[in-house]
Amino acid sequence: MSHPLTRVLTLLELLQSNARLTGTELADRLDTDVRTVRRYTAHLRELGIPVEAERGRYGGYRLARGYRMPPLVLTNDEALAVVLGLLAAERLGMGTAAPATAGALAKIERVLPHALREPLAAMRETLSFTANAVTGQAPTTGVLLALAQASRARTTVGISHQSWREEHTERDIDPYGVVFHTGRWYVVGHDHLRDSLRTFRIDRIASVTPRADSFPALDGFDPGAHLTSTLAQGPYRWRVEVTIHGPLDEIARRLPRSAVTLTAQPTGVLMHARAERLDGMAHLLASLEWPFTIHQPDELRQALKDLAAQLTAAAQRGPEELPQ
Repeated sequence: MSHPLTRVLTLLELLQSNARLTGTELADRLDTDVRTVRRYTAHLRELGIPVEAERGRYGGYRLARGYRMPPLVLTNDEALAVVLGLLAAERLGMGTAAPATAGALAKIERVLPHALREPLAAMRETLSFTANAVTGQAPTTGVLLALAQASRARTTVGISHQSWREEHTERDIDPYGVVFHTGRWYVVGHDHLRDSLRTFRIDRIASVTPRADSFPALDGFDPGAHLTSTLAQGPYRWRVEVTIHGPLDEIARRLPRSAVTLTAQPTGVLMHARAERLDGMAHLLASLEWPFTIHQPDELRQALKDLAAQLTAAAQRGPEELPQ
């Protein structure tokens, strides 16, 4: 709970949930000191929230008697959109380090009228997904929000980063955008240390420190497209280059963006990919309904022949010839 705004909001939550808390109790809950608690209560008063302070042995802080925060008012459609969004985010692995989804759902259900609460609870309990849940390493909320804010404001930040080899570095980056991809959060930006465009997993960033410098926007740059292209060019054994003779938009819907890059050509769509095993690439190409031409590697042709032989044998095999 390092961000001041987080502590101020937590203070408000504590004051709403308790009749009175001493400065020492609040300081312990917020992991800070009594002097800072006084400063946070002053922030709440500036926002129009009446926080009363009582001196003496039995004194402490409380909200003014009769004061209640404005109720959350949602239409049926809005409430359904919020609940479905939270459930989908949890399923996709978009959560942060804290159990935020469960807490948000509980708070929303607590303030909704019974006529809305029961149908939404039924939706939450009976909803099924056809795709498996994504399990990814969750980033720290403060780090994620700080990178998003710096990206929007085009402000350079310093990051404390640990690589997959557990090598720790301190570096400055110009964050061009935050990307969520297959259960993980990434930031794409210019790395001052390497003087190049780099991608960092946000769960490996321990802290973000704002810098005074700013950077210009890159016209036409797509952080998501850059990320998927970078992942597609990973350190795999085989470099694959194939022309698929079909329409770009339909081919793009059929192939995983994290595994291939596609370029429109006069004769079709040029696909570049990396693969550890060519039999998997053969299955991928065979699943397409368009003809294709292999440029490299030549070993992919044999992988396709092997697959064709397996399919031919399966087509010719009768029920009495089941393999042992």
